[in-house]
Amino acid sequence: MIQEKAALIELHYLPCIQYFTKICQYPTIWLEQHEHYIKRSYRNRCHINTTHGVLRLSVPLEKGKNQQMPIREVKISYNEPWQKYHLKSIYTAYGNAPFFEDYIEELSSIYKKNYKYLFDLNLHLLKWFMDLYHIKTIVNLTLSYDKEIENIHDYRNLISPQSLHDTHFSPIAYAQVFEEKQSFIPNLSILDLLFCTGPQGILILENSIQI
Repeated sequence: MIQEKAALIELHYLPCIQYFTKICQYPTIWLEQHEHYIKRSYRNRCHINTTHGVLRLSVPLEKGKNQQMPIREVKISYNEPWQKYHLKSIYTAYGNAPFFEDYIEELSSIYKKNYKYLFDLNLHLLKWFMDLYHIKTIVNLTLSYDKEIENIHDYRNLISPQSLHDTHFSPIAYAQVFEEKQSFIPNLSILDLLFCTGPQGILILENSIQI
């Protein structure tokens, strides 16, 4: 049974900062594994900061009716070298970031693994970030799909590229790589926070939570 003071959310690819404020806010997080894939969401995309502004990185998926497909069945396509492209983009964007060298080797090793399913890749990345930030939140997977759930904060489909509306999230500014050329860009992938602020990023996450 899902306990009180827990939250329910879907898995994202290299989640944004808003997403991680939910992860570190609750003692228990339930990840929705019985939903259907939704296109144009963060499930297979993220945003990073570059000298030309925000760049979207998307994990390509095998052709099919992904919109109606159970999320655990959505397969990653390897018809193109997307891992190489993502890593190259990350190197270009954050190669000069203060904490880039501290984390890039381990991140690169994750990209060398050919995950069959999008869900498994996203889950590995989520747990990797949680370990780096020493986030002790218990992560569980849902046992079934329930449209309405009691005694839990349901954040499914709240966080999307189309909307930043969230009364419990107020992004705190921090030094970014290209701040001399452009103003602060909020709510990018957690990669931006990690490479720019290192272990101190957990304080940014905690201070961005509005109770």
